Amino acid sequence: MRFIAFDLETTGTLPGVDRIVEIGAVRFINGEVEAVFSTLVDPRIPIPPDASRVNKITDQMVSGKPTIDKLLEPFAEFCGQDILVAHNAIFDAQFLTSDVRKYESRAPRGVILDTYTIAKRVYPGLANYRLGTLVQHLNIPAGEFHRAEGDATYCGKLFIELVKKITGAANLMPPIENLVNLTGRAELSFPQLDPQPKQLDLLDGLL
Repeated sequence: MRFIAFDLETTGTLPGVDRIVEIGAVRFINGEVEAVFSTLVDPRIPIPPDASRVNKITDQMVSGKPTIDKLLEPFAEFCGQDILVAHNAIFDAQFLTSDVRKYESRAPRGVILDTYTIAKRVYPGLANYRLGTLVQHLNIPAGEFHRAEGDATYCGKLFIELVKKITGAANLMPPIENLVNLTGRAELSFPQLDPQPKQLDLLDGLL
């Protein structure tokens, strides 16, 4: 079973207005962490105090770090066509989609699954479905939350537990359409805006 769990930290909650300040992505293979993509991001705007209180990321920490336009390609390369999972995936997907469109960049090609909506179907009746609540409910070892790599790791471990509950077996991925149905939403994925300069150059030469 192979997938990538990812998470973002941001300056606020409005895609296209607020900015990404941290990306964390963790590739799991058969239940184990195989590789990590983790970086702070210079948002080129001050980080509001309310955001810093949540994620503990300061202006000093992001100063001189890569900007998002320099990170979209490496992130897409890391993710490739792997299945993607995130907690409250709509939030993270909207932020990345906004930047992918803005910079006309490559994006990960895999289907995006939401552990928040899947967990509501698999574990009905909980008080809430925050990542921390689910991690505690499932006795997943955890430290602090609201940093991208850590939250991506917890999300990946949560997804493994959800799959175990659904299939009754470890490391047995259900059909992707079944998992999409459990989210209760249409299939979610990033836009694919890959430029094809070689084809354009060839056409230019023929005109």
